Amino acid sequence: MRFYGPFFLLRLVYPKALFRIRTTDKLLCLTFDDGPDPGSTPLILDILEARGVKAVFFCRGNLAERYPGLISLIKSQGHVVGNHGYNHLDGWKTITSVYLRDFSISAEFTSHDLLRPPYGRIRPVQYRELAETGRIVFWDLMPYDFDDKMTGTKVLSILRKRIRPGSIIVLHDTIFSSVLSFLDEFIDYARNAGYGFVILPVSGRE
Repeated sequence: MRFYGPFFLLRLVYPKALFRIRTTDKLLCLTFDDGPDPGSTPLILDILEARGVKAVFFCRGNLAERYPGLISLIKSQGHVVGNHGYNHLDGWKTITSVYLRDFSISAEFTSHDLLRPPYGRIRPVQYRELAETGRIVFWDLMPYDFDDKMTGTKVLSILRKRIRPGSIIVLHDTIFSSVLSFLDEFIDYARNAGYGFVILPVSGRE
């Protein structure tokens, strides 16, 4: 069974985290995890640039260190770079001191301010420590574009059915994602449905 949004109790456990933009306006936030990737990042940026959409790229620190030119390219086009950890650690399986250090190292190549836990897995003690200095960003909608069992057509269908005002959408900036097969069509669909796109940070949560 697939869960396209986070378990609702997480909002109680992590009250200051951002899951969704608090708005009644038809606004969406596109986010891309796991990059930068020389095989996908420039192509994603081309699609966003052609349609005038800005997004948030939650980058792995080890890849950001390896491809600083891609980080510069993301920023130069007006997008926001967030911190997705240096080694993409699972917080549930990682001791807190190691987990916090991993984000600290990654921050030197990505961001000190916007952080997304890999897999969405973070223990309360880890959350409290990271939330003291940065904003933790989860999501409202994950359509599983990273799953090789999901076609781009299926992912697009999920997005069409499940977007709502304020949705923070997780897509993936890797060559293994189906994102390049549907991103332009999804942006066009959302725009035709009256949606606009915004980037973080934004105030408030829902």
